[in-house]
Amino acid sequence: MTSLQAGLAILGALLLAGLGAHTAWRLRGTKPRAEPAAPLQAGRVEPGELVEPQLGPMAPMDGEGVVAEVLRAEADAPPAEAGAPERIEPAFVAPPRPLVRTAPALDALLDAIAQLTIEQPIAGEAAIAHLPATRRAGNKPLLIEGLDTETGTWETLQPGRRYGEFQAGVQLANRAGALNEIEYSEFVQKVQAFADGLGAAVDFPDMLDAVARARELDAFAADHDAQLVMRLACGRAAWTLGYVQQHAQRHGFVPGVLPGRLVLPAADTGAPPVLLLQFDAQAALAEEPQNAPLRELRLVFDAPQTARDEQPFVAWCAAGEALSLALDASLLDDRGQALNTAAFESIGKELERLYTALAERDLAAGSPAARRLFS
Repeated sequence: MTSLQAGLAILGALLLAGLGAHTAWRLRGTKPRAEPAAPLQAGRVEPGELVEPQLGPMAPMDGEGVVAEVLRAEADAPPAEAGAPERIEPAFVAPPRPLVRTAPALDALLDAIAQLTIEQPIAGEAAIAHLPATRRAGNKPLLIEGLDTETGTWETLQPGRRYGEFQAGVQLANRAGALNEIEYSEFVQKVQAFADGLGAAVDFPDMLDAVARARELDAFAADHDAQLVMRLACGRAAWTLGYVQQHAQRHGFVPGVLPGRLVLPAADTGAPPVLLLQFDAQAALAEEPQNAPLRELRLVFDAPQTARDEQPFVAWCAAGEALSLALDASLLDDRGQALNTAAFESIGKELERLYTALAERDLAAGSPAARRLFS
C-alpha cells in the first residue's frame, strides 16, 4: 500500500467516526425525556399497608447507563433488613376543620335577642372586624353569633367561616341585677353599629317587654340563689397558711387562681369548682405566706353553679367535718351559730327544694343557663 493509499484510508476512517458520533448525538437529542415521578395520591395509609407509587414514563437507557444507575441507587440506599417490606411514608392529609360547638350560646330564656339579616353570606373575618370593642352593655354580657352556611349551626364568630345570618343578644339578668333601660339602649347602639358595618337589617325586641322580662327573671333568681357558707374558727392558737394548705391538700383542695382561695375542682374540665376554701387574702400576699397566721376559714358551696350529680352538699359537709377535726376548729354558720347534725339535715332538705324549683324553670343547677344567670 502506497503512502497515498494509507493516508486516504486514515482520512476515511476519521470521517466515518465523525459521522457516527454526529448521528449518535442527533439520535440522543430526539429521544423522549423522562417525565418526573407523579406524587403519591393523598390518602390515609394504614400501618402495614404498602402503597405502589405511580410513576411517569421513563426514558430508555443503554446497557451501560442502566448498570450505572443501578450501582448509584444501591450505593445511596440505606441497608435494609432481609425480608422487610419497603417502607412507604404515608401522604399527609389535612385534618378536618373542627367544630367548636353545635348549639348556640344565646338562650331565649336568658337573653333579649335581635335578628340580623343580610343579602349574601359574609366571611367570618369581615364580620369579626365590625364587632363591638367591648362585649358588655352596662354590666350585662353581650354576644353576637353567626349561622354557619356549611354546618347550619349557630356559633360565635370565627375566621375561616361564612355566615348567612346573625343574631345578637344581651343577658336579661345576673347577680348584678336586672337589665335596665340604659343598658338596653347601649345594647341597641352597639348592635346597630355592627349591622351598619355589614349592611344588615336588624329586628330588635321591644324594650319595655325586654325590661319587664328581665325584672321577672331577676326576682326568681333572687328567691332561688343560695351560697352556703361554713366557718371554721380556730381554738387557742392561730394556724399558719402552710399548715392549712397541708391539711386541705390531703382532702383534694388545690390553690385557686385568686389569692386567698383553695378550690376543690369539679370532675369536668372547665366547670366551676365544687367547693371554695377561703381565707384572708393578705396572708397569701405576705412576704412569707407559708408562715402567715390564720384564725378563720370559710368553706363555700355555690348551689346554682354546681351540678346536682356532683353531690356538692355531701362534699361540703364531709370536707367541713374532716378539716374541723384536722385543724381542731369549731364549725359555725354565717351568723356564728354552731353547726350540728340537725342543722345539716335541715339545710339538705331546703337544698332539695331549691334544686326542684330550678329544674322546673329549665335552670337546673350546674347547667350553662344557671351558671350564666347566677354569675
